[in-house]
Amino acid sequence: MNETLERWSSRRAFILAVTGAAVGLGNIWRFPYITGENGGAAFLLLYVAFVVLLGVPVMMAEILIGRAGRRSPMQSLGHLAAEAGASGHWRWLGLFGAFTVFCILSFYSVVSGWSIEFLVDAVNGDFVGRSAAEVGAGFDAFLADPARMAFNHTLFLVMTMLVVAAGVSKGLEKLNNVLMPLLYLLLLVLAGHAATTSGFGPALSWLFTPDPSAVTPMVMVHAMGHAFFTLAVGACALMAYGAYMPDRQSLSRAAASVAVLDVTVALLAGIAIFSVVFSQGMDPGEGPGLMFVTLPVAFAELPFGAFWLSLFFLLLLLATWTSSINLAEPMVATLQGWGIGRGKATAVVGLTVWSLGLLSVLSFSTLADVEILFGMNAFALVSTIPPEIFLPVGGLLIAIFAAWVMPESVASRALGAGPVGFRVWRLLVRWVSIPLTLVVLVSGLL
Repeated sequence: MNETLERWSSRRAFILAVTGAAVGLGNIWRFPYITGENGGAAFLLLYVAFVVLLGVPVMMAEILIGRAGRRSPMQSLGHLAAEAGASGHWRWLGLFGAFTVFCILSFYSVVSGWSIEFLVDAVNGDFVGRSAAEVGAGFDAFLADPARMAFNHTLFLVMTMLVVAAGVSKGLEKLNNVLMPLLYLLLLVLAGHAATTSGFGPALSWLFTPDPSAVTPMVMVHAMGHAFFTLAVGACALMAYGAYMPDRQSLSRAAASVAVLDVTVALLAGIAIFSVVFSQGMDPGEGPGLMFVTLPVAFAELPFGAFWLSLFFLLLLLATWTSSINLAEPMVATLQGWGIGRGKATAVVGLTVWSLGLLSVLSFSTLADVEILFGMNAFALVSTIPPEIFLPVGGLLIAIFAAWVMPESVASRALGAGPVGFRVWRLLVRWVSIPLTLVVLVSGLL
């Protein structure tokens, strides 16, 4: 396959696109509850440190491979491996990344469908006056209804694939240019509202006053894993985007901008969520149920709670929508690399992801007790193995390829940071990021 002719129209478009891929459930759903479970400020500081030491260098490695290859991930890896005189089997890493995203998107669209359901309920004021037990029972009833779950799953995937089918400039870029600023605006509005609640001060103290005694080996491992997960590295999605990167854009500055924007979303979401939780005297360590049980109750008890809760679930829906659109791109790019047109490739990806997603839908009802592998049902399997095992494996191989396999001249030119900047980046990837990624991988296997 020849070099792709598509490019992001501007530096801003590229940064928004990569940020759109990174920002999603990891920032707004996973970050608050995992921070709550791991002691607040201590986890937050470690998370930011590992974003710098682990996430950003591997992100830069993934993007520079795409930028140097200017093809689909599979084609770029094969082309660059041939240039380096390395094994042509490196190209299969691109297919592995596409498979990883395929699995992740199949359950991601199901969970994103929950945000559609909760947004409708919030707009209708259905959470007002309901206890945590009643909200929890309603959530369980929804999960046990495969028809409603399948409808939302289908609706979300249709929303996603229609944008992907339109292409880079007419689809992904246009939507990112509108939705990403809107997402930040909603976050700022919610954080501003949080400042008026009685829990704002305690939330800031809990998030930004670290307790050294809370730092344990497992907290460090969780911080590493979340830094890796939240930047969407390891699945070749950013490699696909690197292929469309403008020639004169600074890769290092773009990666730093994405990291800042990504962490900012997590921080603003944390401030908005924990201010409400503390104002109602609730436990910040509620776990995964924080988003879909605790928050509806907490928001509903505030003045104009239905309005603020509606804004919150709209924010969650927008974040998951932009993320899923950007995650679908590497799968479509892989099929395009095999000579399939974008429209047909998008349809194939959409239908296969939808079909696998139905297994996740049924995992809460008909197939709840059907074990697929390792004692897990379909939803537990695809929501655990790909993000906790496949992403670190992909990130590890991407880092090794960029820092050890690619010719130095090719990698340095693609990075565009000058000789000194390249040497610093390569040393960081070789001797810090790769060992830390191994820790994340091993912890996921244990």
